[in-house]
Amino acid sequence: MAMKHRAGAGLALFLTTALLVAGCNGGDSEAPAESELYKNPVTLTWWHNASQEGPLKTYWEKVAKDFSALHPTVKVQIEAIETNQLQRTRLPAALLSNDPPDVFQAWGGGEMREQVEADYLKNLTEQAKTEIADIGSAAEIWQVNGEQYGLPYRMGIEGVWYNKEMFARAGIAAPPTTFDELNDAVTKLKAINVIPIALGAGDKWPAAHWWYNFALRACSVDTLKKASTELVFDDPCFVKAGQDLKTFIGTNPFQPNYIATPGQNDATSANGLLANGKAAMELMGDWNRGTLDTVAEDRAALGKFLGWFPVPAISGSAGDPKAALGGGDGFACAKQAPAECVEFIKYLVSPEVQKGYAETGTGLPVSKAAGAGVTDPSLKAILDATANATYVQLWLDTAFGSTVGNAMNDAVVAMFASNGTAEQVVTAMKAAAKK
Repeated sequence: MAMKHRAGAGLALFLTTALLVAGCNGGDSEAPAESELYKNPVTLTWWHNASQEGPLKTYWEKVAKDFSALHPTVKVQIEAIETNQLQRTRLPAALLSNDPPDVFQAWGGGEMREQVEADYLKNLTEQAKTEIADIGSAAEIWQVNGEQYGLPYRMGIEGVWYNKEMFARAGIAAPPTTFDELNDAVTKLKAINVIPIALGAGDKWPAAHWWYNFALRACSVDTLKKASTELVFDDPCFVKAGQDLKTFIGTNPFQPNYIATPGQNDATSANGLLANGKAAMELMGDWNRGTLDTVAEDRAALGKFLGWFPVPAISGSAGDPKAALGGGDGFACAKQAPAECVEFIKYLVSPEVQKGYAETGTGLPVSKAAGAGVTDPSLKAILDATANATYVQLWLDTAFGSTVGNAMNDAVVAMFASNGTAEQVVTAMKAAAKK
């Protein structure tokens, strides 16, 4: 899940400020006395999602060692866990237990609101004032009731990664800017026997993101904001999103057996098809640049043919054509974690660590000082597109929280499997919102 042009600024006002609702524990942040920090030996358990061998996993290992070198009383013990497993299974179970990880991946929004309401998270507000100010408004996604419970290190919008060489062979002169043009591109790619779009519906969320983007085009900004804060899904635009998606699925733009294909695991997964020249496009966030590298058999070839463009607009739709779906990755501390945990998260978003993160080419940093470290052309394009987006909507499963988000994703995948309807997606969301 992305950063921001300069990550925080334009995302500013847009990334669901309204999510900063509900929540308890509003004012329990207490900064420890300086003398208490680094006084006794501490082991911090760190769960992150850089589970594939590659530059980010290697970089996080270096960051952990560097922090321990700076603070010899602190040992950082890493466990790298695949995103789906981490977010949907391992982390919820661990937070329910008496032994959660000290520091762990956090996506903000409704999910964080639920975690705060359950009293799982440490309040960072007082200790991280400098870092919050540097990150800017992007930090608001990791707030509940105006209090900070996590810090982001990456932020950006989603779009379509594509093979420029395949586009040229198919006679596609420029990246599509409307869905009519995207449909035309799909037809041209099929004509040269190329899989138009790779999809990892086996992991559910990559398929669900197509529905999110149709909802972004079908619904007004006000409707999406209300849905994110009040969990109200009565507007007919949500059914229209499913109807539009059903029509798109009917054009057969995806590879065979897409319903069982994983998203980002290896060369046989959806991003492996794009990375290795077996499919022309994939819908995914800015982090995909790094995951494509990890599954590419020829990284030099990938670097030559890879491009990126924003999700196309739909002519005549109620949604803002320049709105985008986006979000980021961050980290939070368990409520009972030692104070050194907060210092470690602050270190992760420090300018020097953020600059190193930018240089890995795996995503877009949130620190203002690190933007110059972004050199990859596709990531630069995402920076520009994020800066030019009129509104950025947080990933819908994150914005709506895990209860509604999981029900929504399951119902959308049922549509992809021809076992569900547009109306059933909305029915599932409404039922989950009542729980």
